[in-house]
Amino acid sequence: MSDLLDRLNQLSPDKRALLARRLLGDAAPVRQVEPVAIVGLSCRFPGGADTPEAFWNLLAGRVDAITEVPADRWNAEALYDADATAAGKVATKWGGFVDGIDRFEPQVFGISPREAARMDPQQRLWLEVAWEAFEHAGLPLEALAGSQTGVFLGLHSHSSDYFWMQLREPASMDAFTGPGNAHNIAAGRLAYLLDLRGPALTIDTACSSSLVAAHMACQSLRAGDCRIALVGGVNAMLSPIWSIPLSRMQMLSPTGRCRAFDASADGFVRSEGAGAVVLKRLSDAIADEDNVLAVIRGSALNQDGRTNGITAPNGLAQRALLRAALVNAGVPAAAISHVETHGTGTALGDPIEFEALAEVLGEGRAAGRPCWIGSVKSNLGHLEGAAGIAGLIKVVLALQHRAVPPVVHFSELNSHIAVDARNFPVPTRMETWSGDGLLTAGVSSFGWSGTNAHLIVEEAPAQPHGAAGPDAVLVLPVSARTPESLKAQAQRWSMFLGANEPDLNAGAVCRSAALRRTHHEHRLAVVGDSLAELQQGLSSFAMGAAAFTVHSGRVRPGRKTSVVFAFTGQGPQWPGMGVDLLRRVPAAREVVERCDAIVREIAGWSLVEALEADGSKSRLEHTEVAQPAIFAVQAAIVSALRAWGVEPSCVVGHSLGEIAAAWCVGAVTLEDAIRVAVHRGRLMEQATGSGRMVSIERSVEDIRSVV
Repeated sequence: MSDLLDRLNQLSPDKRALLARRLLGDAAPVRQVEPVAIVGLSCRFPGGADTPEAFWNLLAGRVDAITEVPADRWNAEALYDADATAAGKVATKWGGFVDGIDRFEPQVFGISPREAARMDPQQRLWLEVAWEAFEHAGLPLEALAGSQTGVFLGLHSHSSDYFWMQLREPASMDAFTGPGNAHNIAAGRLAYLLDLRGPALTIDTACSSSLVAAHMACQSLRAGDCRIALVGGVNAMLSPIWSIPLSRMQMLSPTGRCRAFDASADGFVRSEGAGAVVLKRLSDAIADEDNVLAVIRGSALNQDGRTNGITAPNGLAQRALLRAALVNAGVPAAAISHVETHGTGTALGDPIEFEALAEVLGEGRAAGRPCWIGSVKSNLGHLEGAAGIAGLIKVVLALQHRAVPPVVHFSELNSHIAVDARNFPVPTRMETWSGDGLLTAGVSSFGWSGTNAHLIVEEAPAQPHGAAGPDAVLVLPVSARTPESLKAQAQRWSMFLGANEPDLNAGAVCRSAALRRTHHEHRLAVVGDSLAELQQGLSSFAMGAAAFTVHSGRVRPGRKTSVVFAFTGQGPQWPGMGVDLLRRVPAAREVVERCDAIVREIAGWSLVEALEADGSKSRLEHTEVAQPAIFAVQAAIVSALRAWGVEPSCVVGHSLGEIAAAWCVGAVTLEDAIRVAVHRGRLMEQATGSGRMVSIERSVEDIRSVV
């Protein structure tokens, strides 16, 4: 026993947790510091960053997504006054805005147009990014229904613009106005629409809301309250209502830029957007063979307490927060090589945050081992309730690319930062991110409520991915709600494959599209030998051109689809049948090898050799060989289909096919079925060989005696 305990103690914490879950299932005790895997993400950020790829391109390109307030939001010129103390005025004309925030397809979510009209665009935006995050994680929505999936949404209480806009015309308000504008409904509506049964919380700690939501989700996963957690934040600026008091508090940058940690920092610029990540316990993600994007090693949450003002930050609290997160993660301070900061670009907040980071993360740090300091607010502005999730997604992308994006608008360190900053550089260009072992970063988010959150995020561990064989035929399924959307989806797939083909695993791409996506009414299947060929087929379909590799159709709403397996009898065999299947699909090979072992035992010849023999040496014209061979190949096909997630609604068989059908539905075991096929083949060979017809009654009795 002591030897066993010693061996268990030598396992990593991740492997011990995975072993416990496999042995004990849900009864396994949950480790309070078990790592949490990020397995999916999505975003809608200013500057056209409406996908993770577009967001990374924005970061890598040093893009400043801030613009003047669009005319369809409000008249910024009429409200502008350079004097921040001017009553009813705003001392800036700038902001970060998401295009098309007024566009929404309610029918996709089963929402009526009338109800959608009363829904806060923040709710609509959240539904869209939530859907996309689940898609990105490879979690079909139908598989989530009824599951212990939690929803944790960060939403700032002052982002109630749509409700204030409706108050202008009280007579127009109806039964949908209440739930359409309640922040608590934003999380609950998603759980309702997708039938999710885990916790559903809308969290408001001001600007730290969405990172606090991530911390709470990790705690919920570790406590076993949910098995999957969707975490996110959303913010929309539909009116200047809240810009007025923020301007009076002199928090807003008059130049409309977040110059984080820079000597010329003069405040922040408001911004909008949404982001979401899908979380699982790391042991569950590994067991489910998910694509782990990054790992949350640990997190911490605390409060500023009494400061020199209710909205003022507390450097001591920030130091305590960082140390608590490091302890929770089991990570030494010197292991952190990048921090995505709160970094708003305010004269008071930036020095306090930088000095706290330098003191705590400088402990044990050798010279020449920098910790890069970043702030996505320099690109996007301050997303308020969604600021934390934007920073977290940025770090995940940076870990995947092993690169630290530049901080825009930085040229000279704020002179009020009174520490040695040589080990804490602010990058002004894309920096290669490297180090010993897995890369590790921190993400900070602070609220003017005084609630602070910090996450320790680590690079994803190496993961095996199944590969398609060198001569495998690929099938890529695509679906959408309408014919027009299907063409647009095909175009997006074509562009994605074209941009990423060298880095993609063809088999993994097709397998994910087939088994890890929600399939809609209008469907398309593209066949090819390579991703390049699939791309050509997708492009042809998107342009309305015919292609023999492309097949499209429609599944009628409400019509239950079913799959029937039909099993054949004697006659369709040919030399080399099934050989390609056995070479390409392990599940098919495994069942034929089990049949082969039984045939060797009772008949003295090899089924595998009979199947693999070329035309001149094939014995498949002999009934005693053909019968077990036909059964084995059909069993291999069934096993392959099941490995791909295809199950029959019913089965039918003719002659020998009746035996295969009986095995398929579990009426007989594989061992009994192959024995019947062998003895049946012998009887038929003897009968036909002597010029006599087979007696059905005699055959049945002989077969029964065998079984």
